[in-house]
Amino acid sequence: MSIFNSLGSNYNLEYVLKSLFIDNNDASNKLKNLLEKKYQGKATLTYKGRGALTLALKILNLPKESVVAINGFTCFAVYKAIEKASYSVECLDLQNKDLNFSSETLINALRDNSKIKVVVIQNTLGYPCDIEKIEKICKEKKLILIEDLAHCVGTKYSDDREAGSPRSRLAAKRVAGEAGSVGDFVTLSFSQDKMIDAVSGGALVIRNKKFQNSILASQGEALELLELKTLNFLQQLKDRFYPLLTYKIRFLYDLSLGKPLHFILKNLNLLSKLMNESLYTLYSLPNWYCSLALTEFAKLNPQLNHRRKIAQIYADNLDKKILSESLMKNIYLSSNLRFPVFLENRKSLINYLKKDNIHVADIWYDDVAPECPNAVNVSHTILNLPTHINVSEKDALRITEKINIWLKSQ
Repeated sequence: MSIFNSLGSNYNLEYVLKSLFIDNNDASNKLKNLLEKKYQGKATLTYKGRGALTLALKILNLPKESVVAINGFTCFAVYKAIEKASYSVECLDLQNKDLNFSSETLINALRDNSKIKVVVIQNTLGYPCDIEKIEKICKEKKLILIEDLAHCVGTKYSDDREAGSPRSRLAAKRVAGEAGSVGDFVTLSFSQDKMIDAVSGGALVIRNKKFQNSILASQGEALELLELKTLNFLQQLKDRFYPLLTYKIRFLYDLSLGKPLHFILKNLNLLSKLMNESLYTLYSLPNWYCSLALTEFAKLNPQLNHRRKIAQIYADNLDKKILSESLMKNIYLSSNLRFPVFLENRKSLINYLKKDNIHVADIWYDDVAPECPNAVNVSHTILNLPTHINVSEKDALRITEKINIWLKSQ
């Protein structure tokens, strides 16, 4: 079968069958309990991860002129979610070929803009940011810290083995946890091609007890915000059939039938759209999605191990000139949602790989903040390679071989 970065990349036949027939009436409560135990907070389930971020910001009820600082290299949905909460955005530039902003960049931004009240970290593609220093800054400046886990469920902030090092055991224990163990709020996305892929879905976990109490109050705006709308039946039906339809598209690509099938389904509006503008409304998450999310959480550790193996194959075999040394050092900590390479003439490589039925053209990050030159440069040169369960070790070796051959021809 052809290899894709997206288009239902996480789905195999077992997943397709589950998506059609799974039915767990108590899945919503079970998922909430799992998240509350895992991330030590109060959980609310939303139809989209972007909705969880909007909800977190609305609960804060900050002054209207408040600013939210985010990664300059991110998805448009993050900008939109903040706008929906009626706040402004401050984009923070990357540190060279890293994919996250540094603590120094945050300090400089705070010096220039005193209206920053919230900091959102995303551990881009699963690679951990410098959480220890960023958390310290947020505490000193009394900023709200939100951990966006859209890319990084299962990411670790430091090696568990460091717990026995000479540094403080308490500090080691604190930073050795998974992403989601630090912020005042944690947001998750269970959308297509994410670490926890339930076709759609998201969650907000409120870890800061101050804001948990405001939600539990019998009066006030916070309680009203949790009265999420009900998702319409047609959208639920599209989502239920999305795994089956995308599986068929990918299966038929080698027979030259997948592309026309994809075209027809898109034009008939039968495929669920990831960036549907109408889905920024705050919807609750129906039970079916919760059932899928629970099955994905149960498989998380094997998935993480698989992605780590695939990422390491890329790191060991690709020409080092297209790799980021700082990112490669953190493969063992990362969820490795994708494996990034950096090169000029990206489009040429995409077309070259496409001839061998390797489809990696999903570029979702071109529209970045012009005030962030490093982020702009990364957005023009990065190419993400697949690490999902449908990419075997043999496939990864084939991809590296093809890329290295292409590089020699340049």
